[in-house]
Amino acid sequence: MGSGAIVLWTIAGVGLGLLAALRKGRLTDKLIVGAASIGVSLPIPVTGLLLLLLFVSTLDLLPFTTNEIVSPFGAAGPGGWFLNYLLPWVALAVLFSAQYIRVTRSNMLETFGEDFMRTARSKGMPRRRVVFKHGVRAGITPVVTMLGMDIGVLLGGAVLTEQIFSVPGVGFTAVHAAQSGDLPVTMAITMMAAFFIIVANVLVDVAYAVIDPRVRVA
Repeated sequence: MGSGAIVLWTIAGVGLGLLAALRKGRLTDKLIVGAASIGVSLPIPVTGLLLLLLFVSTLDLLPFTTNEIVSPFGAAGPGGWFLNYLLPWVALAVLFSAQYIRVTRSNMLETFGEDFMRTARSKGMPRRRVVFKHGVRAGITPVVTMLGMDIGVLLGGAVLTEQIFSVPGVGFTAVHAAQSGDLPVTMAITMMAAFFIIVANVLVDVAYAVIDPRVRVA
């Protein structure tokens, strides 16, 4: 379940943070920053319950998450799989995406004021190319660092989300293993989380050299 939330909060956080930086001081910037301030203040249980109340109980737009594992290749199909896990993904992504919006915006504003950005603009390069080829690649490295660290935090968020939506995932299993005193399962989940943290940090180091040319030069 966590993979879908990672995709959501990375795309939303980086995209909205970049948009806010490009529209600094305008209404769009103020709305995005305001929404991020609200999102970062909402704990995951509150967000999950609000989503259930609004989209399931009140508007009846989405089904309540089943307590069985749903596969995109099963009887429900990709559409049923997506709808089944959409609310847990969103509940888990709101808090993280709000943090990513704030970090992306501040780093992009700092990057836009760098000498190499002014040099690129003075050469007459198109604004889109200056922003995406030079600005984003230089300003997104702190977000990559956050992503590597958040892999470890993800298990804690998944525990809360899977309990609220009754999703039989790793977090749900970890809670029941701890409650029943199942030490082998608890140790296995802990070791798995540690493994993914190590792999994520290795991938972050590799991504630095790919994203930011200054790292390769150094």
